[in-house]
Formats: sequence, C-alpha cells, structure tokens
Amino acid sequence: MAGFLDRLLGKAVQGSEDASTRRELQPDPFARDLGPGDPGDPVRHQVAATLLGYPTPELLALLLELTDLARALPDPRLEEAVAAVGAWLTRADLAAVQGDYVQEFDLSRRHALSLSYWTDGDTRRRGEALGRFKRLYRDSGMLTDLHGELPDHLPIVLEFAAQVDPAAGRAALQAYRPSLELLRFALRDAQLPHELLIDVVCRTLPGELAPSREAVHAMAAAAPPTETVGLGFDDPRLLPVYEKTPTGERP
Repeated sequence: MAGFLDRLLGKAVQGSEDASTRRELQPDPFARDLGPGDPGDPVRHQVAATLLGYPTPELLALLLELTDLARALPDPRLEEAVAAVGAWLTRADLAAVQGDYVQEFDLSRRHALSLSYWTDGDTRRRGEALGRFKRLYRDSGMLTDLHGELPDHLPIVLEFAAQVDPAAGRAALQAYRPSLELLRFALRDAQLPHELLIDVVCRTLPGELAPSREAVHAMAAAAPPTETVGLGFDDPRLLPVYEKTPTGERP
C-alpha cells in the first residue's frame, strides 16, 4: 500500500455510467447519481475493506499505515475504528484471531458480509442480485479478483468503490444500505469493534444513520422497487436474517 494515500486522495471521482445505456425493465439503483461524496471517501472505503478482510500477517503489518491514512484525512471516527479493530486483531495470537474471525463472519449468518444475504436470504432472487454485482464489475472494464468470495462480499464492494469507480460503488452501497445498517446493529449486539467500520461506511452515504432496526425496515419500504434487487419491499421475507435465522452456516 505504499503511496496509497496519494493515489486515493488524487483520484478524481468518476461519473456513473448513463442509466439509459443499460437494458433494464425498472430503474437500476446501481446507476443512480448520488453525487461525488467526500473526497476522502475512497480512503474510508479502502481502510474498511482491508480491516473487514480475513486476518493475515500482511493485514497486521498494515495496521500502522492504516492508522496513518485515517489521521491524514483527518477522520476521528475512522481513527477510532482502526484502533479498535487493530486491538481486536492483535489481542491474541494470529491463529486464535483467525478462528474467531471465521466463527463470527464465515460460520455465522448473524454477521454475514454478503450484502444480498440480508435482503434475499437463500431465495432464488439472490442469484439475480449477485448477477447485478457481476455486471457492475464487468461494465467497469476492470478485472476483479473475487478471491473465492461472492461478488457482493462487502470488502470487495468497498475496494471497488475505493479504487475502480467511486460513483458506481457508492450507488451499489446505497442500494444495499438496509444490509449495511442491519449488519451494524448485529455487530453492535455482539460487541464487535467492526461495527465502527460499518458506521464509517454508512456515513459516506446519503441519509442519516438508522436509529433502530424498525427504521431500517421503514428505509427499505420507502425505496423504489427494482426488477432484480431485493424481494419487493412489501414482501414479508424482506430483511429476515437477523430475526429468523440468527445462527447457522453462511451460504
């Protein structure tokens, strides 16, 4: 990540692709123009993407640089998040931390980092949502390495927003704002410091933070329905994961 700060802060925010060029039956939420956002948002997104990833020696070696990135913005919330997650990552030997990460983020649905899981669960509509993320990456013209993850894996979406297309990435994140908000509440309930990273990400997007899970459902209900994202906001299966399936293996 040498020179990473200069590269990110020097990037011009790219405009999203004209929605008229996409063949959709309904308006595409990934093509919405949400404005440029803050110039420091690519840094916030990349730092969050890195710290939400699987713990490795390489990640631990980056903690000091991630701290410097947060301070250089400056962003006290991001600094706090980096410090808290860094402490979680270094509180025990790496093998133990890796085991805890797998338990919290891979084996438990309560903290799923797959955005469409929160809105589509295991329904057939999830495949359509995943296809939209694949098209997002393909249309950018960039080769995207998914590292064996699903295309809606949050660290991958955040890295896309940070390094490839900030405008399109911002629209994709906002399209799944209910997922981010529910993940934030779930991490808070588990007293995991990663909640602070999701808080930072949510603050890069339009609108206030949801004060409750009920507010998240209201947020989803107010959003325009689309042909391929979600189940339809009047569907009782919307956002079922935390309430109905708190445990189990992530698909």
